[in-house]
Amino acid sequence: MDFFILFFCDTSSVAKRSMVVYVANRRIKLYARSIFLYAQFEEYSKMIYLDADIQVFENIDHLFDTQDGYFYAVMDCFCEKTWSHSPQYSVGYCQQCPEKITWPAEMGSPPPLYFNAGMFVFEPSRLTYESLLERLQITPPTPFAEQDFLNMFFQKTYKPIPLLYNLVLAMLWRHPENVVVEKVKVVHYCAAGSKPWRYTGEEANMDREDIKMLVAKWWDIYNDESLDFNGENSVPEEETIFSRSSILSSMPEPAISYVPAPTAA
Repeated sequence: MDFFILFFCDTSSVAKRSMVVYVANRRIKLYARSIFLYAQFEEYSKMIYLDADIQVFENIDHLFDTQDGYFYAVMDCFCEKTWSHSPQYSVGYCQQCPEKITWPAEMGSPPPLYFNAGMFVFEPSRLTYESLLERLQITPPTPFAEQDFLNMFFQKTYKPIPLLYNLVLAMLWRHPENVVVEKVKVVHYCAAGSKPWRYTGEEANMDREDIKMLVAKWWDIYNDESLDFNGENSVPEEETIFSRSSILSSMPEPAISYVPAPTAA
C-alpha cells in the first residue's frame, strides 16, 4: 500500500469510533507526531495526518498526488489572542492578509510562512526521523510545542495548500473574505468553545450560524451508525505499531526539560 490517512484521537474526547493513541509522557505526547510517524510508517510513500478535533467532509485522496519532496499544510492565522506572544500579533500582521498590514521594514525580513499542524501531508522516512530526533535535542521550549518544532524543521520544504483542507474556525470571523464554507473539505474545531462534544454556544463567536451549522455536521457524522468500526479486522494490541512500548523505545530522553505548553493545532 502506498498511501495512508492517519487520524490521531485526543484521549479526552468522546470519539467512540476512533483509534486512540495512548502516550505515557507529556513530552512525547507533544512531539510524538513530529517524530515517530516518520519511522513507524516507512511502508507508505505518503501520509496525511489529522488531529482528533478535525472532521473530513469530502474526499481528499488527491492530496496524495502532490509533488514529492515537500511538506504540505495550511497556513495559520495570527489574529487570535493565543498569538499575543508573537511579533506578528504585536504589529497586527497576518500572513492570511499580508496586504492589509505590511511587515515593518525596521523589523527586518518578514517571518517565514507558518502552517497549522492539525493537518499535514508528509512522506515517512528513516532519515527524516533521525534528523528530527537530532534537532529535538537542541530545540528549546516554545509556546506552541510540536507545531513550532515542525515549522522550524520543515521551513525550507513547506508548501502551503488552500485553507479548504484545514479550516481553522477563527478564519470565519477574522478573514471571512478568504472562506467559502460550501467548498471546505476539512474543518478544524480548534477555536475555544468549538469542540462539538462540549459545545454550548456561549463562548465568544460560538453563536454564529456558520459555527452552529458546522457543529451540527460533525454530530451528523458521529451519529451515523453506518460509519461505526465493527472491529472484525482489528489487530491485537500487542501487534499494532501504535503500542505504547514501541513509541517509548524509539524516543531518547531529551537533553533539556520541556515545559507544559498549549497546542495551536
